[in-house]
Amino acid sequence: MRVTIEGGHPLRGNFRVSGNSNAAMSLIAASMLTEKPVTLYNVPQTTSVQTLLNIAQAVGLQASPRTEGGLVLETPAEPGRVLEQAHTSASMGAVLLLAPILARRGFARMDIDVPLSRYHAHLSALRDLGCQVKAAEGIVEISLIRWERREIILTQASVTATALVAMLAACCGRETIIQNAACEPHVADLLQLLTLMGANIEGIGSNLLRIRGVEALRGGSATIAPDHIEAASVAALAALTGGRVIVEGIRAADLRMILKIYERLGLRADVDEDTLSVRAPQPFGVSDRDEDVDLAIDTAPWPGFPSDLAAVATLVATQAQGTVLIHEKMFSNRLLFIDKLNAMGAQIVLCDPHRAIIIGPTPLQGEYIDNPDVRTGLAMLGAALCAQGKTTIDNADLFDRTFENVIGKLQALGARIHME
Repeated sequence: MRVTIEGGHPLRGNFRVSGNSNAAMSLIAASMLTEKPVTLYNVPQTTSVQTLLNIAQAVGLQASPRTEGGLVLETPAEPGRVLEQAHTSASMGAVLLLAPILARRGFARMDIDVPLSRYHAHLSALRDLGCQVKAAEGIVEISLIRWERREIILTQASVTATALVAMLAACCGRETIIQNAACEPHVADLLQLLTLMGANIEGIGSNLLRIRGVEALRGGSATIAPDHIEAASVAALAALTGGRVIVEGIRAADLRMILKIYERLGLRADVDEDTLSVRAPQPFGVSDRDEDVDLAIDTAPWPGFPSDLAAVATLVATQAQGTVLIHEKMFSNRLLFIDKLNAMGAQIVLCDPHRAIIIGPTPLQGEYIDNPDVRTGLAMLGAALCAQGKTTIDNADLFDRTFENVIGKLQALGARIHME
């Protein structure tokens, strides 16, 4: 899908944030740990969620919508034991389904066509739990050995690895202690559902978890939390266009660090328990000075500033008075969108794959953007909205991978986005 955006028009109105796609995928996998029904509410209609749902159904999940908006998930029979290459190629999230397959079948096979290193954190965690893992020529075979007590430390605070281990610990071990666990809001969503299903979990919201499992989990229901990345992104986009948007349905506690960084960039936030609005006073700029630049922003594991907002922060910095250093400490490819912003008129120096210096403010001009990355897509869309002239974005269907109907919702706020 290709879209053309006419920039320079302020966004105004109310925006309802959708459920978190990452949380939804974990909860779908968790529902398969039991033969009892699990009902999920506020499930986002995104490509990533639908893809995982299709894969889960291929290995045994039954899904049916409820009239009041919920989604009933049930796996009464034992799930299949194989995640085919078509499944793992379609979604990295398919690895989450290893947990219910192992818990209910004791053995799982996963066929992959990517380097095994992409699964290192997950397979390392499974080995630490005592699983037997064999990998060769694109085939990974895992055998589960139930345990009485295990204490493990994850090699990285991976959301997916934490979810995988937590699901297994809820029903395959008597007691499991997990150090260096991820503690993002969508991880907390999963842990709270596992608690409702019968597991005893201490430390939700921290990086140290103690999980006491049960032999059989029961069913339950959960409402998926709002996507804090979507909420923060749309609020910033509205501010940069000179508009005023009330983002509804947020969870304020999930936005504390994000809004602290926004404030240092010069944005002003009005927030209460479930609404958010961000303003960009004219002119606006960084509020305090670091040693070598006006402001340095470092991404970090939660509750630090999330990597998924590095691109939005970079965009804000192009419009703020001052010099900003973005230090992407977690991933080596998250700043590769810089050339696209420079082509639109930004002044950004990419120091290395992890660091970029932004000199602002600089006016942006419409440009052709060939392939927005799913994690930087909203920033590029935001750049188009605040640029002068028209911007064309190819492969715009990527916006729907993580965020539900975000283009349609922005159009409702007055964004002049035309789909081809």
